[in-house]
Amino acid sequence: MTKADVLMNLLPPLYENVLEMQLLTETEGAELDKLAVGVEDALQQFYPESATWALDRYEQDLQIPINRAKPDDQRRSVIISKMRGSGKVSGSMLKNVAQAYESGSIYVSLDASEYRILIRFTDTLGLPPNLDDLKAAIEDIKPAHMTVEYRLRYLTIAEVESMTLREIELIRQDKFAGGGA
Repeated sequence: MTKADVLMNLLPPLYENVLEMQLLTETEGAELDKLAVGVEDALQQFYPESATWALDRYEQDLQIPINRAKPDDQRRSVIISKMRGSGKVSGSMLKNVAQAYESGSIYVSLDASEYRILIRFTDTLGLPPNLDDLKAAIEDIKPAHMTVEYRLRYLTIAEVESMTLREIELIRQDKFAGGGA
């Protein structure tokens, strides 16, 4: 239901057939529809998960280099990760930051005695698209004395053996161990 219909329904029924009232409610209704769209768009900018034109502002406020050539979802990942990456460094905090870059499951473990952080991608096959940004974010928040090890997931022989030739042909080469980009 448009705002013009709402306005007309608020008026007494005798105005339904008055041309001037129809034109007035249509004109005002169209403006109110535009206003509602603008308000909804502005509300979307309050959250980095849905922001579009406010990404530059988030990046500026968080001191992230603005790169409009990157897709918006990758820019959002950097912003969300930077927002999550403040406070005491812990395994759950590192996992929150890493999860901002990846839609699949990630396993994060800290081995304090070995001074090592292990980040293992369990769902994503091959190189994640935003891996360089993830590495930079983790490097910014991890203690300087710790090293980070990334373990990527590729298709195994057992997984490939259960596939048909057609299924294998449809998979990009970089999803196989040793496959090129």
